[in-house]
Amino acid sequence: MARQALSLEALAARLGHEFAQPERLQRALTHRSAAQEAGLLVDNERLEFLGDRVLSLVVADLLMARFPAESEGDLSRRHAALVRRETLARIARETEIDSALLLSRTEEDGGGRENPALLADVCEAIIGALYADGGLDAARRFIESEWPRLMEEHPLPPQDAKTALQEWAQGSGRPLPRYREIARKGPAHSPVFTVEVEVAGSSPARGEGASKRVAEQAAAAAMLARSGKGGNG
Repeated sequence: MARQALSLEALAARLGHEFAQPERLQRALTHRSAAQEAGLLVDNERLEFLGDRVLSLVVADLLMARFPAESEGDLSRRHAALVRRETLARIARETEIDSALLLSRTEEDGGGRENPALLADVCEAIIGALYADGGLDAARRFIESEWPRLMEEHPLPPQDAKTALQEWAQGSGRPLPRYREIARKGPAHSPVFTVEVEVAGSSPARGEGASKRVAEQAAAAAMLARSGKGGNG
């Protein structure tokens, strides 16, 4: 099992919580591969499940307070951007959760510590551990220390390029856009997807991203930009 570069004590201090049961934090950091390699019975997946729900609730509450005049649709787009994989992985890096993650030697050598999906999962597990150990207040303190600054990075609600493209196609009497993956490159732990989108009556457009979802948004944004309809994915 790969060694943690950041101690549990240092991470707990970074999270702003003194754990009554430090084993909860240890469990949150234990990836399934590390648990299997060490013969442990538990990993961080159940805490990840819990943390996902806690994060969703707290972020929704923060958005309601921060943007009291925005519609449900605008709040939903903001919420989706703040709880998506890329955002969680960014938080994991910036708070050094990635340095404390426990991986199997094979997963470590394969670049697992840089895998956005894996980093997002451990970030959710940490939130779950904070909630399990200190209740909603403990989890909320951590979320409030990291997420509000991300909210301020986008004064306007993020545009969902796929939805905008769909509305544009329907509004002009065309069939729904069709997406297909046309290429995948890079190492398994950090692939880059290329997706092409087609709308009847228009030339196809392409986009790249670290996931199919991101690549689809990029392709939709490219077609919208070409059509003069904007869109930032």
